[in-house]
Amino acid sequence: MSLEVLDRHSEALFEFLWCPVCGQEVFTHIPFEGVFCKNCNTQVVLQESREDRGYEEAVLACFDTDSTWNLHVDEKLRRDLPDGSARAKILGAPGAYEIDWWSPAPGEDWEPVERGEFDGEEEPDEVSHLA
Repeated sequence: MSLEVLDRHSEALFEFLWCPVCGQEVFTHIPFEGVFCKNCNTQVVLQESREDRGYEEAVLACFDTDSTWNLHVDEKLRRDLPDGSARAKILGAPGAYEIDWWSPAPGEDWEPVERGEFDGEEEPDEVSHLA
């Protein structure tokens, strides 16, 4: 007996995604557990959107920080999600994806970390060992 694997989302979608907590682009799939940011362990769950407005793909990316380590350390290069979770609606096709909206909407209280926002910055030595 063999296990059938069903790929519901294209690799191009994962190449487009980035973590709104730390800005990194590398995700790890742990079988039977889920997909997590390799840098901070934020979980991402992808769901088909109910409406696609004519785009080839319409996906809801749901980010959850329940499993994220050391968000309480202010000096770490990451930004917590409001109430521990956020969703983004992604529309498009491979090579032409775009974020349609964030929920909750970015504003004064919260902004998602942009792709690679912290790439050129160094963490202070006293917190670099924490995750």
